[in-house]
Amino acid sequence: MSSEPAAPQTQGVTVELLAAVDLGPEIEGMAGRELRMRLVTIAPGGVFGPMHSHVDRPGVVYILQGTITDHRNGVVTNYGPGLGWQEDRHTTHWLENRGAVPAVEVSVDIVRR
Repeated sequence: MSSEPAAPQTQGVTVELLAAVDLGPEIEGMAGRELRMRLVTIAPGGVFGPMHSHVDRPGVVYILQGTITDHRNGVVTNYGPGLGWQEDRHTTHWLENRGAVPAVEVSVDIVRR
């Protein structure tokens, strides 16, 4: 029996698109792909879920404010300002803000358009 809580649905999350680049004209073989940068804010008690995979959607995350708790492969890790992580094809996770202040991250990933 796992002590890992079930991954709830997204709540208390706002996402702002900061920039995007169509990769098709930039890199051969990348037609239909976009590099995007988003500002993601998770309110206190908020959740970025449910459990989701980054297969075919690699990215990196950098924390600006607050603390984000990452639930990945049964391991719970807290990330605060100045820290970040990668999200590769092996990443399946969900996020939450257990703190008292909004958690703010910059998320950069490659997605299908």
